[in-house]
Amino acid sequence: MIGALAAIAGQTARLQLRGGGGALVGLVFFLAVVTIVPFAVGPDLNLLSRIGPAILWIGALLATLLGLDRLFQDDRDDGALDLLFLAGQPMELVVLAKAAGHWLATGLPLTVAAPFLGLLLGLEPLALGATTLTLLVGTPALTLVGAVGAALAAAFGRGGILIAVLVLPFTIPVLIFGVSAAMAAVTEPQPFLPPFLILCALTLVSAVVAAIAGAAALRVGLE
Repeated sequence: MIGALAAIAGQTARLQLRGGGGALVGLVFFLAVVTIVPFAVGPDLNLLSRIGPAILWIGALLATLLGLDRLFQDDRDDGALDLLFLAGQPMELVVLAKAAGHWLATGLPLTVAAPFLGLLLGLEPLALGATTLTLLVGTPALTLVGAVGAALAAAFGRGGILIAVLVLPFTIPVLIFGVSAAMAAVTEPQPFLPPFLILCALTLVSAVVAAIAGAAALRVGLE
């Protein structure tokens, strides 16, 4: 069971890296967001350092959505989901494995790149560390929420902008507490730990909800 799920996650990561919407496209998009914002708000480093964590989080959120429209659709089209369903594999674990593969190909590279892109915004080392830590904990939640939208899109045969419409409202709590925790490390005396723990809790809750809701959507589409 564990080996099969690890194989699903690995295959998903490889497909995301090879196809459109993988790590390279996500990183390029992330870089584009970070570099465009200074042109909009001006070259004030003090301002950029204050809003830097929010910029990195927004860029990571939008980049995470790339490639989600094909997360389950390709497997639905080639019959792989039908085979997994007939083999008796728990669809809840399949959803988690697919989400893990997508995060390894998209969310993890964004997290690794965040400290380097943060230097472009004039972030201090403490702010860089806090923002990177919140992204490491929070980006899995973004992927899990997106996986539910991808499962619904695959079930009803619709993708593209539909996933963004479905997913974005549910990512707002993750964005709020991720930015709050990162900003708390920059603007004292705001505490870092409470929003960070809430962010961790949101990720855990997202895993449970994504497994149940995503599996239910896939079963509806397969029946």
